[in-house]
Amino acid sequence: MTAAVAAVDLGATSGRVMLGFVSHNELSLRPVARFPNTPVATIDGLHWNILELYRNVVAGLGAAVREEPSLRSIAVDSWAVDYALMRGGRMLGNPYHYRDERTAAGVERTSALVSAAELYTANGLQFLPFNTLYQFAADAVAGSLDHADTALLIPDLITFWLTGVARAEKTNASTTGLLNVHTREWDDALIARLGLPRGLFPELVEAGTPVGALLPSVASEIGLSTQAARSLQVTAVGSHDTASAVVAVPATGDDFAYISSGTWSLVGVELPSAVVSEASRLANFTNEGGVDGRVRYLSNVMGLWLLSESVRTWEKSGTPKIDLPALIAEAAAITIPVAIFDADDPRFLAPGDLPSRIVDWCAENGLDAPRTRAEFVRSIIESLAHAYASKIEQLAERSGRSIRTIHIVGGGSLNALLCQLTADRTGRTVLAGPVEATAIGNVLIQARAQGLVTGSLESLRTLVARAFTPVVYEPRLRP
Repeated sequence: MTAAVAAVDLGATSGRVMLGFVSHNELSLRPVARFPNTPVATIDGLHWNILELYRNVVAGLGAAVREEPSLRSIAVDSWAVDYALMRGGRMLGNPYHYRDERTAAGVERTSALVSAAELYTANGLQFLPFNTLYQFAADAVAGSLDHADTALLIPDLITFWLTGVARAEKTNASTTGLLNVHTREWDDALIARLGLPRGLFPELVEAGTPVGALLPSVASEIGLSTQAARSLQVTAVGSHDTASAVVAVPATGDDFAYISSGTWSLVGVELPSAVVSEASRLANFTNEGGVDGRVRYLSNVMGLWLLSESVRTWEKSGTPKIDLPALIAEAAAITIPVAIFDADDPRFLAPGDLPSRIVDWCAENGLDAPRTRAEFVRSIIESLAHAYASKIEQLAERSGRSIRTIHIVGGGSLNALLCQLTADRTGRTVLAGPVEATAIGNVLIQARAQGLVTGSLESLRTLVARAFTPVVYEPRLRP
């Protein structure tokens, strides 16, 4: 029997509510709501507009219920690391955006308490200045933790508002830097050493765990009848969006790498256990929790943020709305060499005029900078493909995993130029799609929790491969 579940998938630039229809022989998705996710800069920094985001989530769930009144389950995934501080169930302030500059104080405080090598041994995470533990340390310096009794990561916050139940799902909790990489439990010793209140951290749950029923007020707002509300469950899934995306990689073996390509690009392999060697730490690879106890061994690459923020810069300068597909096609036709820059240079992290920063990087490194917008786009995409290729080789070396194919999922799978250049630079077959991998993974874990499908991640991926045929890009001989 085919039944419907709803996936709330919140990305760093947009959100969506998707209906998923699942049985042992069927898997399909239908979007019912899409909405922007635009941060807000105030006098005290850059924040997420979380109340607007929640309003759109509820409206989207209302649309899902109107289309499928017999909805069986709801689950939420989002970007990682950011959180809301709570007291008595009330939010103390809008969550900070990970690109806010306040985290520098947190890095300094943390480094004074625990060495980088000790941290990596404990949590297995690559250094990123906005990791949650650095944000907590910055909040401790500012005194913001003094009045809080709970901290909820973004998907856990939305789930709390839907159900009134405060839990922390493990895949996203693993990105905080406060989960022990081996036990997958809160690292009490590390939390104490960092001087953080242990009470901030809720009970942990695995992906696939029922969280609770909708609050009556929420059920009424989205138009569910009392009877329908009783049979609907809010479920914890891989609430870190990459964890859900990896569930939906349509791989048929284990000799693959994945690139979850969106605002960020996550380049990784799936392993049974963490790699916490000193060589891995120095290469800045991370061990994040996956669904079913898997480890997502990966590295962050700056991602399509480089392209979207450049487009925003050009449009702010008075240019009419840019036709990005046309600009990418123009970039694909360029035959002259363009500059390859370091996509992970920290100067590209903050919002602003990225084209000017690319010009500055090129000047500092003795390269001719792009001149036209098409050249900038080609330079960005070439630089991303170059970064992907470098990470793939390091992944194979550090993990010992043979990599024959690369699966690109997410929005970047629609960028044919990026996919082809990645195949060219890695010398490996690239399989592109599905574009909505995160929502698909979210849907599948809900469906398994509801008994609509059964089996391991490999069996779920077989279902994805049957339902969504990837586009194949073979490597070409490079000049």
